[in-house]
Amino acid sequence: MMIKLASLPLVLAAAAWATCCANCAKAQDLPNGDAVRGKQLYMRDGCTHCHGTVGQGGGGRTGGLRLAQMPIPFAAFLNQLRHPANEMPPYVAAVLSDQDAGDIYVFIASLPQPPDVKTIPALND
Repeated sequence: MMIKLASLPLVLAAAAWATCCANCAKAQDLPNGDAVRGKQLYMRDGCTHCHGTVGQGGGGRTGGLRLAQMPIPFAAFLNQLRHPANEMPPYVAAVLSDQDAGDIYVFIASLPQPPDVKTIPALND
């Protein structure tokens, strides 16, 4: 893959943002929520169709985004729910309250890292 020089600052800014947000999403931005209830809502409200049962992504018509271990601030998560990009349906407050969204966010934040590729025998033969 070749990156054009004009887009290099954007790529570097995105990488810096991702690094920064890995810390802020875990520490200061985690809303008070219930991960068990969040999982129930995640399963009930259709998130699994595109994002998978453990946030792995790849479903739906456009291959839903991976959510597990995707460190974004709650405000950005809530904005995406309310005003989604691409084909995701909007989850307005009348459909999914901020508290429900917070519970889902806490559930997603609780998902473990996937195993290291080196620990999967079938991928190392």
